[in-house]
Amino acid sequence: NKNLVIKINKVTGGFRMRTRGADLKVLVRTPRQAELSKHMQEKLPPDTSKMLLCPMPGLLVKIDVEIGQEVQEGQPLCTVEAMKMENILRAERKGVVAKINSSVGDSLAVDDIILEFG
Repeated sequence: NKNLVIKINKVTGGFRMRTRGADLKVLVRTPRQAELSKHMQEKLPPDTSKMLLCPMPGLLVKIDVEIGQEVQEGQPLCTVEAMKMENILRAERKGVVAKINSSVGDSLAVDDIILEFG
């Protein structure tokens, strides 16, 4: 017999249990909820790999690319001013600019889509 320490926190729909590096979510459902949950589709997060998202709220002060332009990894794409500092957003990988969703002077929120790649 061994003693086991488990930290348990109540979360929406059940409990979160942590022990020995394991982080488990335990759902507590009525029999009817369990039956209906079998028919629910899991919502998948959107694929943002072909988008440039604004990492912080700020003002778009410069766009360095055009639609159809091929960009290389590390190339400057645009500049966002946040808290009086200019932040240059660079390409994470090689690609082609398919769409520009924002204009210079736009006020951007976190995760606003600035550019899309094809």
